[in-house]
Amino acid sequence: MPHLYRSVLKYWEDYEIGEVRHTGGRTFGEADIKLHAEESGDFFPHHMDAAWCAKQPFGKRMAHGTLVLTVAIGLTADQINEASMSYGYDRVRFIKPVFIDDSIRVVATIMEKNEYKKPDHGLLVELVEVFNQLDELVMVAKHIYLVQKRQPS
Repeated sequence: MPHLYRSVLKYWEDYEIGEVRHTGGRTFGEADIKLHAEESGDFFPHHMDAAWCAKQPFGKRMAHGTLVLTVAIGLTADQINEASMSYGYDRVRFIKPVFIDDSIRVVATIMEKNEYKKPDHGLLVELVEVFNQLDELVMVAKHIYLVQKRQPS
């Protein structure tokens, strides 16, 4: 399915701590879990074996944490910023399971702006909070961006 991106040019100086973005939602289907298992090699029964899951406390098959992370970050990728690129992720935590037919949405909040070893770039830290259709927090992470400065420090 094609995705429409907005192109923006936003420099490190243009971001403000506390700035918030909200995404649309995405529902997980059985095909998503099957494809992710095939791509990752993770065929644990938590994801693939409904009979086994029925005997566990969570009761049903759940999406892989790495699938939830991938989809959540993908939901935030609705714009191309030529002055910014992903630098990594810190403190990824899977708070609650995401099951087949659950939907997620993301709230992303700028929480830090830090200098970088090169004076023409800065680091931006965005808190990524992922909520299910019941507004329960299911995942949290810090997404770090390397962002070009308009004026080197």
